[in-house]
Amino acid sequence: MIGPNGSQWPTQSRDHRVKARKSDGSAEMTEYDFYQVDAFTDKIFAGNPAGVMPLTEWLPDETLQAIAMENNLAETAYMISKGNGQYDLRWFTPGSEVPLCGHATLATAHILYTELGEAAETITFDTMSGPLMVSRQGNGYAMDFPADEARPLKNVPSFLIEALGDDPAEILAGQYILVVYEDAETVRGLNPNMLLLDKVRTERGRGAAENCVCVTAPGDRKEGGGGYDFISRFFAPGVGINEDPVTGSAHCLTAPYWAGRLGRDDLQAFQASPRGGIVKCRVEGDRVILSGDAVTYLRGRISL
Repeated sequence: MIGPNGSQWPTQSRDHRVKARKSDGSAEMTEYDFYQVDAFTDKIFAGNPAGVMPLTEWLPDETLQAIAMENNLAETAYMISKGNGQYDLRWFTPGSEVPLCGHATLATAHILYTELGEAAETITFDTMSGPLMVSRQGNGYAMDFPADEARPLKNVPSFLIEALGDDPAEILAGQYILVVYEDAETVRGLNPNMLLLDKVRTERGRGAAENCVCVTAPGDRKEGGGGYDFISRFFAPGVGINEDPVTGSAHCLTAPYWAGRLGRDDLQAFQASPRGGIVKCRVEGDRVILSGDAVTYLRGRISL
């Protein structure tokens, strides 16, 4: 098969990279396996897309960032095998490296199990946020993440409510700012001013991830019936993402909050972005189990 720039595209290498030359014989390149996965969905064109790039050694940070910017996906995940079902894992948005990303973790596990022959019952990812475990669950995957406690935000950024365009019931914070409304339609109808929302980062003077804003409201689930326990949306202009389609890590914050309010530990959540996605949550003390499906959209190579 002919690959990028007229080079020969061999079958997948065990170390996820091959050497190749352009068709004119010049400029030797290294080609890396690359995948794109739609996470928290069972069909393509829904959920949250993530890039997954297996490596055998870390490329320079500026190269990892440039690839993520070129992909222009919410996150690109890079992982290196350590053997026995253990991997180092990092995540980059188009703007920066981030300490935690749920959907790209789910996407990486999906690629390991479905494309790369991982046989371990549970995969352990070593990350900036500590070890994260992922296992198969039916046709999907279950991720074991640290719970995040929502506390009242003492100094509310002056631009925040104006940027969102509607007065909330509560403003809290954990890893992210959590804005609580009492009506799901209010959350669905928000049209934030992203320029103002990005000023929150400047005013608070903290890391970009801490100034991402998650808005949430109770859902329409009835006792013993369908629907969702809560809905959410996630805005992150400070890291290059105006609205994230489905944000696994935000549910480490929202699930414990709603578990406390609703009095139950098993929750069904919907992220009401234009693409939309379903996240099943279970709160277990200081951990949150996030479950969802994933589907591979693209298999290819990146030439560097």
